[in-house]
Amino acid sequence: MQSWYSIFPKNPWLSIYAWVIFCFLPFFFIFRSSSGIQIFIGITMLVLFFLSYRFSFKSKSGLVYMWISFEMVINIVMTLLFGFVYFSLFTAFFIGNIRNTAGFFIIYGIHIATTIAAIVLGFFIEIDLFLSQLPFILVSLIGVVLLPFNLYNRNKRENLEGQLEVANERISELIIFEERQRIARDLHDTLGQKLSLIGLKSDLAGKLISINSEQAKKELHDIRQTASTALKEVRELVQDMRAMKLEDELIRIKQILKAAEMELTIEGNPSFKGITPIVENVLSMCLKEAVTNVVKHSYGTECHISFEHTSKYFVITVRDNGIGIARDGETLPGNGLDGIRERLEFVNGSLHIEGGEGTMLSIRVPVILKHIIRE
Repeated sequence: MQSWYSIFPKNPWLSIYAWVIFCFLPFFFIFRSSSGIQIFIGITMLVLFFLSYRFSFKSKSGLVYMWISFEMVINIVMTLLFGFVYFSLFTAFFIGNIRNTAGFFIIYGIHIATTIAAIVLGFFIEIDLFLSQLPFILVSLIGVVLLPFNLYNRNKRENLEGQLEVANERISELIIFEERQRIARDLHDTLGQKLSLIGLKSDLAGKLISINSEQAKKELHDIRQTASTALKEVRELVQDMRAMKLEDELIRIKQILKAAEMELTIEGNPSFKGITPIVENVLSMCLKEAVTNVVKHSYGTECHISFEHTSKYFVITVRDNGIGIARDGETLPGNGLDGIRERLEFVNGSLHIEGGEGTMLSIRVPVILKHIIRE
C-alpha cells in the first residue's frame, strides 16, 4: 500500500496541479452557501474526509474498508449539500491501491454505484447547479471508472515484476549452487583418489628409504607420475569452466552504476597480461562484489575503478565518494567483504580497506601465482 501522501504521485494519472485544485475546490462550493451552519458542516466534512483518507492509507486490516465506506458517505453528503462530486476521485485513487482482488472489485462496484446515485439524486435536488458543471461531472465519472483499474493493473504489474526479479535471483543462486556442486564432484572424482594414493605411497616410500632404496625410488617415481596426472586433469577441469573476464564484468558494472545514477571513471587496462583464467575469475567476482557494496551502502555519486599490473601484483582499486566505512567494514550489513576475502585467500590475494571521506577497496593478487599454476 502506498503512503497517504501518494495523492500526489510521481507519475500521476492526473497531474499534481489537478490534485491541488481538487484539494482547494471544496472551499468554493462550501462558501457559496449563505448559511453559517452549512459552511460549518462543509468544513467539518472536508476535515473528516482528509483525516479518514490518511487513516485509510495507514490501516493494514479490515479497518481499511471502514475508512473507505466513511469516505463514500462524506462524498455523498458533499454531493447532495454542495454539489461537490470530486472527492470521489480521491477515493477512486485509493481503491486502485487495494491489493486484495475480491476487496478491490467489491469496493470498486460500490463506489461507482454510490457516486452515480448521488449525482442522479443531486440533479433532482438542484438541477441548475449540476447542469452548470455537467462536463466536469462527466470527466469525474470517467475518472471514477478508469482510475482504479489503471492503478490496480499498474500495481499488479509492478508486483509481478518484483516476483519475477526475486525468481531470477533465486534461479541465479541455484545455478551457482549447482555449479559449485558440480565442481566439487569433479574435484573429488579427479583428485580424491589420486591424493589418497599419493599419501599412501609417500608413507610407504618413507618406510622403504632405509630398507630398500630402489623400491623407495620406484614409489617416489609413481608419486611424481600420479601428481602429474592429477595436475593435468585439474587443468582440463579449469579450462572447461566458464571464465569470467574482467572486460566482460566491467560492461555489467557500467550498467549497474548507470542504473544507480553514479558517475564512473576507469583508470588503467583491465586486460592483465599473462593472468590465468582462475585468477581473472576470482578478480572479476571480487570486483563485482565491491561495486555492489558501493551501490548499496556508500550513498555516493561517484565511483572510480583503477587497474594496475606491477611486477609483483595484479591490483584493482575501487573508490567512492560516499559516507565512508568504519572498522574495515565489520559493521557492514551482509557478508560481501567476507566473500571477497575468502575468494582472494584461495589465490593468495589480499583485501585492503580505507575509510574516511568515501571508501577505498584495494584488491591484490600476486603475479607469482601464475607460475605456480602452470608448473
